[in-house]
Amino acid sequence: MIDLHLLTYFNIISMNESLLQYAWQCKHFKMTQIQTVDGIPLEVIDVGQLNKDAGPDFFNAKVKIGTTMWAGNIEIHLSASDWYRHHHENDLRYDSIILHVVEKSDMRIYRKNGEVIPQMEIELVDSVKRNYELLSQTNGWIRCSLLWKNIDRDYLSFQLTRMICERIHRKSRELVTLLESNKNDWSSTFYLILLKSFGMHTNALPFELLAKSLPLRVLAKHKKNLMEVEALLLGQAGLLHDDPQDEYETGLRKHYDYLRKKFELTPIDGTLWKYSKMRPSNFPHIKLAQFAALIHMSDHLFSRIMECNSKEQIQKLFQCKTSTYWESHYKFNKESVHRTKHLDDGTINTLIINAVVPLLYIYGEKHENEQMQEKSMRLLEEIPAEKNNLITKWRELGQEICNAYQSQALIELKRQYCDLNKCLCCSIGHHLLSNKKTRDDR
Repeated sequence: MIDLHLLTYFNIISMNESLLQYAWQCKHFKMTQIQTVDGIPLEVIDVGQLNKDAGPDFFNAKVKIGTTMWAGNIEIHLSASDWYRHHHENDLRYDSIILHVVEKSDMRIYRKNGEVIPQMEIELVDSVKRNYELLSQTNGWIRCSLLWKNIDRDYLSFQLTRMICERIHRKSRELVTLLESNKNDWSSTFYLILLKSFGMHTNALPFELLAKSLPLRVLAKHKKNLMEVEALLLGQAGLLHDDPQDEYETGLRKHYDYLRKKFELTPIDGTLWKYSKMRPSNFPHIKLAQFAALIHMSDHLFSRIMECNSKEQIQKLFQCKTSTYWESHYKFNKESVHRTKHLDDGTINTLIINAVVPLLYIYGEKHENEQMQEKSMRLLEEIPAEKNNLITKWRELGQEICNAYQSQALIELKRQYCDLNKCLCCSIGHHLLSNKKTRDDR
């Protein structure tokens, strides 16, 4: 099976050289009457295994040059002279190369004993060159936007499944590190990622810093008193004024000053919070008031989530509303129209996607519980797709998105591949490059 994760050495290898690596790996080069630059017949038996570390580009290749079968390593360059520009003549790892594959043979290269290293000029098939040119010249939302409609739907469905696996795996590795730092305390780890998820994209950093500055055990000791929980959260967030603005904030300030001294707490920088282009319902004060209500009403939340058998049961655990004060305020001392500020379905689904699903998955992995892992994936299939600009853009390309399983896969594709222009590292990019449809066929 082809390994699709091609590497790019950003300071040395250009995108075109990566294209040659891709073409060699997938045999997307003209195979008829190939020979060395010295005119000796050449047959490619096995292109070898892509090397993801330093050293020759491909290991364990097999080629037949003339009547001799060779097995060993292969190096690929745009020009033969790149061998010396990259100083391979001084690196013993390259001295046993069996074949130097180049786009242009502008000179001969030699081993340390003076022996000539066989060279082959590679010529890409026309469709690959045209498709790569189209990808390189497109400056749209994603580089393959003009070719997207050419993707086979069944193939795309398979690759989106691969993307969601990559996303879960990447997030799981981050969670394992976090879990280990918390001495395998699942509840504390869940608290950290849940509070970070409350910040969504805009305020994820200050929410994360807040969670790290305020241990769950401190909140748990005061969870029966909602005002004390609010005081701890808003105080640690740096959102309580030194000179309180109204009676309610005065009460919070009094509680916080006592608890801060009791637990030797240090608040985060309150200037980190962002409000620009944000709906008032998403202001940090409201999100923290909602989180305080969730802590106040919950008991062993993560354990209860693991016992749930459906999306609806989990959603019910998150249903809460703020204290009375926040029903008529978005900030301190600024009254607003009275409104119950509960966690709506969209917010709850986002919390499940970003906090519940990855932790359930890693819990299942750690405890060899496949049912728990399957439950985490099933949740993504049951939850509607997110509503954001990124998903809107995918739909404008004609992509059907029915649930969070698909939307999360497309988010991974966009952020980990498209945004980084890693077309040659992307299995979908490989598929498009191999597509025989060209600019004229569309």
